[in-house]
Amino acid sequence: MQIVEVNYPELDKVFCQVNADLNKFNPNYIRPLDNEVLQVFDPLKNKLFKDGNAKRWLLKNEAGQWIGRIAAFYYSKYKNKGTEFATGCCGFFDCINDIEAANLLFDTAKEWLKENGMEAMDGPVNFGDRDKWWGLMVEGFDKEPMYGMSFNPDYYQNLFEEYGFKNFYNQYYYRLNIFDELPPRFKERYIKFKSKADYQAKHLDKKNLTKYAQDFVTIYNEAWAQHGEAKAITLEQIIKLFKTLSPIMDERVIWFAYYKEEPIAMFINIPDVNQYFKHFNGQLGLLQKIHLLWMKWRKQNTQLTGLAFGVVPKYQSLGVDSFLIYSSALLLYKIKTYTQYEMGWAADWNPKMVNIYKSLGAQPSRRMVTYRHIFDLNQHPFERHPEMDYTAK
Repeated sequence: MQIVEVNYPELDKVFCQVNADLNKFNPNYIRPLDNEVLQVFDPLKNKLFKDGNAKRWLLKNEAGQWIGRIAAFYYSKYKNKGTEFATGCCGFFDCINDIEAANLLFDTAKEWLKENGMEAMDGPVNFGDRDKWWGLMVEGFDKEPMYGMSFNPDYYQNLFEEYGFKNFYNQYYYRLNIFDELPPRFKERYIKFKSKADYQAKHLDKKNLTKYAQDFVTIYNEAWAQHGEAKAITLEQIIKLFKTLSPIMDERVIWFAYYKEEPIAMFINIPDVNQYFKHFNGQLGLLQKIHLLWMKWRKQNTQLTGLAFGVVPKYQSLGVDSFLIYSSALLLYKIKTYTQYEMGWAADWNPKMVNIYKSLGAQPSRRMVTYRHIFDLNQHPFERHPEMDYTAK
C-alpha cells in the first residue's frame, strides 16, 4: 500500500471521489458538494490557515486502486473544555474495511501532527465550524443524512476503536413530526410570554438581513462562545453565511426572541438542502442551480433541519425557549409546507440541550461520536469531555 499526499488538482478530484466510492453501497448516502469539501483545504477561503495548517493523503493498494483518504489539521483556537495540552484533529476519513489500511492512514495523520507539536488527535471532525462533518456516525444509517452531516459505513467505528481512539463525547440527533402536538407546557409558556409586552418572538425578514445577522452574533457569542466550545463569531461571518443560504433560506423558519428589543434567544432552521443536493452527484453548476430552483418552486422539500439554538444565559430557565419554539410551531402549522424536523446535534456534555429536545417529544434519530486519541497516555490520561457548566459567566 502507498500513501500519496494530495498536492495537485487532479488528486483533489480523487479525494472527493473516494468518499463516494466507499459509500455507494448504502442507498441513503448523499454525496457532499465537491466544492464545499475542497474549500475547507483552500488557504484563500478557510481563515483557519492563518493560525494553523492542514494536509491530506490518499491511500493506494498494490493494484493501483484508491482505497482510502484522511486529512489532518491543527489551529491554535481549537479547544475542547478540559483540554490542557496541544490537540490536533483528523477528518475526512474513508477506508476499505481493513485494519492495516486504516492504521496506515491514522499513523500518517498522527506523525504529521506530532511533528507540529500536537499531543493528541480528535476526530473525525471538520477543519472549520462544528455544523459540518463533525463526528463519526455510529447509529442512524437507515436514513438519508442531513446537509453537512457526516455519513460513513458502519464498520468505521471498529477501525477507529481498534486503533485506540476513545469516545470523547456523543452527539445526539432528534427528529419529530411537525404536525405532532407539542406538550401542553409549551403552549402555557407561550401564553405567559405573549401576555408580556416586553417579550417578542419574530421570524427573520430578508429586508433587514444585517439587523438579524447582528442579533445572531449577539446571542451566539453570549450563549456559546463563553463556554470555550466555540470561538466568538463576527458580523461579517454571519452576513456571509446568510447570503450563502439566501437561495434556499425560508425566513419563516428562522426565529429570534427579544426582551425590550434586546435579542435574547434564537431558533435557526433551514430546509434540508440535501433533499436537493442528492440529485447533483457532488456538483453545483448552472444546470444544478436551475434544477434546484425548479424543485424549490414545486415545494418538493418537506424536511427542516436545525442549524442553531441558543438562549442568552441570564434568560435561561425562564421558559423563553418554549415561547420561541411554540411561536415557530404555530406558523409551521399554518403554512403546511414541512412535515419532518431534525435538530442539529446536541452533545452529552450539554444535557440541557438534550433535555430540550426530549421535552419536545422528539425521538432519537442518530448518534455520532467525536473520538480522541492521546499519543502518550502516561503523560496525559484519557478523560471524557466534562459536562458543560451552566453557571459560567
